[in-house]
Amino acid sequence: MTSPRVPKSLTAPPTVPRAAQPAAPRTAEGEPKGVAEGVPIAVRPNPPRSEGRYPIAWLHITAPRGATPTATSKCACGRDRSAVGRTRVLALIDDHTAHRDTCPLRTTSEGRAAA
Repeated sequence: MTSPRVPKSLTAPPTVPRAAQPAAPRTAEGEPKGVAEGVPIAVRPNPPRSEGRYPIAWLHITAPRGATPTATSKCACGRDRSAVGRTRVLALIDDHTAHRDTCPLRTTSEGRAAA
């Protein structure tokens, strides 16, 4: 007992092809817009200036409730360490903090001589 097939389209296709109808003319309202509404057309005259600071080292810690914590310490100098478990993550946090003072990208010869 199968039900009869129902066509996907309820309207029958035309038997004679028709030409496409032209679109309705647009009504002019206001001035022409930019790329999208709210997007400025020209570049801002005063772009924000950089302070000259940029990230060098990243410490990513994941500690979901009831699960084992994990951490990853990465530095632009090539250092890449990870830890799993509470005691090892705490040790990696201390090691990451200590690496700030010894990283060759952060310590320059000028800074050492001045200190």
